[in-house]
Amino acid sequence: MQSQEKQLRLNALLLIALSISVVCLFAPLDQHLSISAARLSTAFSLLISYALFYYWIQVRHKRAHQSSHQNDVNLSSINQEQVLIVYASQTGYAEQLATQTQNSLHQGGMQTRLCNISQLNAEVLQQAHKILFLVSTTGEGDAPDSAAAFTRNVMGQNFKLTQLHYAVLALGDRNYQAYCAFGHQLDHWLHQQGAQTLFDTVEVDNGDDGALRHWQHHLGVLSGHTDLADWHQAEYENWILSERRLLNPDSQGNPVYQLRIKPSADTPASSWQAGDIAEILPRRPGSDQALPHREYSIASIPQDGAVELIVRQMQQADGSLGLGSGWLTHYADIGNTIALRLRSNRSFHSPVNNCPLILVGNGTGIAGLRAHLKHRAQHGADQNWLFFGERNRSKDFFCQTEIEEWQADGTLSKLDLAFSRDQTQRLYVQDKLREQAIELRTWVAQGAAIYVCGSLEGMAGGVDAALRDILGEAGLERMREEGLYRRDVY
Repeated sequence: MQSQEKQLRLNALLLIALSISVVCLFAPLDQHLSISAARLSTAFSLLISYALFYYWIQVRHKRAHQSSHQNDVNLSSINQEQVLIVYASQTGYAEQLATQTQNSLHQGGMQTRLCNISQLNAEVLQQAHKILFLVSTTGEGDAPDSAAAFTRNVMGQNFKLTQLHYAVLALGDRNYQAYCAFGHQLDHWLHQQGAQTLFDTVEVDNGDDGALRHWQHHLGVLSGHTDLADWHQAEYENWILSERRLLNPDSQGNPVYQLRIKPSADTPASSWQAGDIAEILPRRPGSDQALPHREYSIASIPQDGAVELIVRQMQQADGSLGLGSGWLTHYADIGNTIALRLRSNRSFHSPVNNCPLILVGNGTGIAGLRAHLKHRAQHGADQNWLFFGERNRSKDFFCQTEIEEWQADGTLSKLDLAFSRDQTQRLYVQDKLREQAIELRTWVAQGAAIYVCGSLEGMAGGVDAALRDILGEAGLERMREEGLYRRDVY
């Protein structure tokens, strides 16, 4: 693309130079011709220049048309390994981010195709297996002009897309009432056709770098290369690692630690809400290499006086510890400085009213749920139902003391636990949801919200399928549209 633009610019310069040469060629004759003849020669030179310029425009248009046609041919032969990156851009920003997305996936060794949404049709959708959509919203909730044909001809139809896995980056501006409307319309339509999400929609408010880093985080997980440098380096504050406690000694799973991180003396006063995210900039001992950030659900509320995290120690293929988890759970000593920034995660904030709340999670997903339970206890909202799953009750019942205290004081009115390895047949939180289907429907009928936190692989998909069976496809979609079904999955 850049080489083509460079060639076009060179051609333009050559044409301008040629036009000037033509004018200069006729200019000396003006001294020997009459005024009328001189005017005629000047007009003739300008005519030639215009003809040359018009010819250049036609050639450029023809090349662009050929390029577009070539893309259409390419799109007709997508294979299962390729990720189609589709952008719907009004100002060019979504296209720019689509190119950055393609570069990141290429660095991760993935095959991709990049295309404008105007090139996308039903045939391509039914053939593709993975699509990343980067789409803008214009005006009061409108799709970009380039998406007009797609919304009219494709989104106006219904057809099966059960083979398709997708994700949406929705660009918008919260100053407008219909925030990220086209991105959400697209997500809703794809879901109705049976397509499955690779990860939840990422909203970007007016180019917010934090949201774009979150998108890049998902790209790293998708490609299996989470060590790529961030697109935009953020400003971090200095916090201090004050406590670290192992939660699952002798567990069959990887070690899980509860961390307490306090602001340093020179860190400005910070605040956050239940559901927000802590971005950590890890360090590699003995190296000044810039590393990508890591994201963790905050397990505490501001009244606790510190950011608390629940982190599983991960291992890479070569046996080394994960960048973020290794830094936080092993390499950083108590008292060390932690580069940290807080990021608002509006899509997982607590309900604005004190409606009943059903909390579902597994493993370290208890972190985000713990923050919500703390917030609810503080505000006297006592209609809370927790579903939590892990391996063994005796080794992996994270936050057991707190959970039992919440049961005793009435903060938790219901508790369902699923420890998968404590019986012959594996038992998971989605199984517990199905067991409680009748009462779950009752809670939802009374206005309950459902919040899910934990692993994207396995748990989140299983929970979503169970809820659709229990509440119906239309019922769960309505909850999602009303903000009553929310997820923080990774």
